[in-house]
Amino acid sequence: MAALAPDLDAGAAPTLDLDGRVLLRGLWDEHVHVTQAALAAQWIALGGAPTAADALGRVEAALPVLLAAWPDPEVPIVGIGFQDGLWPDGPTREAIDRVGGDRALVLISHDVHAVWLNTLAARRFGVEPGPDGILREEPAFAVGREVNALASGRSAEAVAQLLDAAVRRGVVGVVDLEMTWNLDPWLARVADGWTGPRIEAGVYPPDLELAAGLGFRTGTVLGADGLLTVGPLKTLIDGALNTRTAFCAHPYPDGGRGLLTVPEAELLDLLRRAKETGFVPAVHAIGDAAVSVALDAFAAARLGGRMEHAQLVAEADLPRFAALGVTASVQPAHLLDDREVAAEHWPGRTGRAYPFRALLDAGATLAFGSDAPVAPLDPWRAIRAAVDRALPGEPVWHPEQRIDLAEALDASARGRAQPRVGDAADLIALDLPVEELDPDAVAMTLVGGRIAHQAL
Repeated sequence: MAALAPDLDAGAAPTLDLDGRVLLRGLWDEHVHVTQAALAAQWIALGGAPTAADALGRVEAALPVLLAAWPDPEVPIVGIGFQDGLWPDGPTREAIDRVGGDRALVLISHDVHAVWLNTLAARRFGVEPGPDGILREEPAFAVGREVNALASGRSAEAVAQLLDAAVRRGVVGVVDLEMTWNLDPWLARVADGWTGPRIEAGVYPPDLELAAGLGFRTGTVLGADGLLTVGPLKTLIDGALNTRTAFCAHPYPDGGRGLLTVPEAELLDLLRRAKETGFVPAVHAIGDAAVSVALDAFAAARLGGRMEHAQLVAEADLPRFAALGVTASVQPAHLLDDREVAAEHWPGRTGRAYPFRALLDAGATLAFGSDAPVAPLDPWRAIRAAVDRALPGEPVWHPEQRIDLAEALDASARGRAQPRVGDAADLIALDLPVEELDPDAVAMTLVGGRIAHQAL
């Protein structure tokens, strides 16, 4: 059964008694970097390190095990998750050089918009960071792509493990926005018998003409089972909060306003080309000035689409999402990690940060994701963050921006969590009331009518 249908003859199809369990449409993660999120589980975890010294201490402690596991000197040692926006001691190349020994060392920031390299890694990748050892934005992304490529031998199993775990949490679909040409790897997985979850594989501007030349557009189905489709056209027009590169209307404490990484005219040309080629644009915009630029471009192109993140939004821009048909593709779990950084670097503006209630009240459509590896690929964590705006025991951060559980579930299930006749048979059954928000309570996940996970 690929779709829900009325009046099925119970004798014509297998039946499964759910014994009173809650049945919902399956959950989607609308923003994942699948390969990097999968590999991150193998890297040194730096999240929550309060200082640069502590982060390097974690690296030093992990090195003996990793050097034994990865003896190839061409493979860098990698850590991920440092958040230097609140560090009292800044990163330096001198400090990281004292730790890495004779191996290239690449530390990736929490927001993935910066990398901290030792001298050997800088030489290995042909880059020249400043005295802090940091690369930001596209130079950092380029290093990240090379790191992923060097680990390609480990990525297949890691991807399978990541997405198997997601299915067990009730995830029936993922929008994969890996920052490279992503369709060939997914076509190879489909050829090898991929069974789910559903994947919408995004395209980036350097590959738009290649994709269009192949006859692809957003929604093109690849593979007979329909589990793989072409996703949106993703472009980034600013940076991130922790890296202080999100493009903002007001300056950061250091005086900068972040970076607009795509000029306005270039963005408009790209959206017009997306319209011509049938691609739905997904525009990364985190700072409020970048959000305004993106909405202006959508308006000028007379094209709807998605805005990825929309973490800081000017009040005047809130109603423009609905008016222009732009979905706010947001990552609620980020607020759990960013609230202190936002208070430090967006002082006086945090009431407009992660403004989920305000966006809904203005008529916007929300779509929830994780941006894994930035946050775990766990839709229940995103739902809880949107509803509670706090970790257990913490004060609620801007309670006026909380949304209710039904709204959060809808945002995690492509607009509607309650199943209806005619829906694809992408369903989950829960052992516990949905209010528990327990990812371990998913007793069954159906993808296209196939049981992908069962613990009944």
